[in-house]
Amino acid sequence: MAQTLQMGVRRFGRINWLGLYTLASREVRRFLSVWTQTILAPLITAGLFLAVFALAIGPARGAVMGVPFVQFLAPGILMMTVIQNAFANTSSSIMISKVQGNIVDTLMPPLSPLELLTGYMAGPIGRGIVVATVIVTGMMLTIGAGVAHPHWLIAFVILGATFLGGLGIVAAIVAQKFDHMAAITNFIITPLAFLSGTFYSAQSLPPLMQALTHLNPVFYLIDGARFGMIGRSDSSPWTGLFVVGLTTAMVLLLCWHWFRRGYRLKA
Repeated sequence: MAQTLQMGVRRFGRINWLGLYTLASREVRRFLSVWTQTILAPLITAGLFLAVFALAIGPARGAVMGVPFVQFLAPGILMMTVIQNAFANTSSSIMISKVQGNIVDTLMPPLSPLELLTGYMAGPIGRGIVVATVIVTGMMLTIGAGVAHPHWLIAFVILGATFLGGLGIVAAIVAQKFDHMAAITNFIITPLAFLSGTFYSAQSLPPLMQALTHLNPVFYLIDGARFGMIGRSDSSPWTGLFVVGLTTAMVLLLCWHWFRRGYRLKA
């Protein structure tokens, strides 16, 4: 005689490994299937940024933090590219599902809020790691960039992809159409990325701007990546790890809460 399951006990155990693997693999395959847009395009964009700044400013600009200006720029451009791609991965996945009306196909399977969150986060983390690996390799071959502290660089790349991947989920849940998503990207995500020390050292800013810059969590991602690559930074990498880790935890907690409630996802 088949045993009767107790109320609240799922027949596949405490974790739905099959469902989690299916969702995670779907999110990873999404960006791998269009690698020319998700991997090759970021590499070209990062190369163009470096080329433009090297040609326009590089020859006339002295060393920054004791390294050539182009090598100073490299970590900032790397992290900016990683976080933009991580944000795009989750935001586009959920937004397209909402607009097309097939988000129910993800919500109906027996996946817990934590499993949904983990599955969706596989995409931005995987994409961030792949993009970072390709760009770092390209920078090493073209401008001679090195990696002073690989463990710090890896930590901040993963943390940055996780943070912006979580923000992508938040933005996609809040947005009701693509115009809303474009506004969030243009007026929140892009300014956070550009006004975070990507193209300059925070030490060169006036005191008020320095204080405002240190309130931007993306600053610590850029600064941490810079420490990982050139071994120099405006702040302690441990401070950056704490600030971004805490901010990321808060964002992921909000995502989990909204998945649990079905906020703006369930009709």
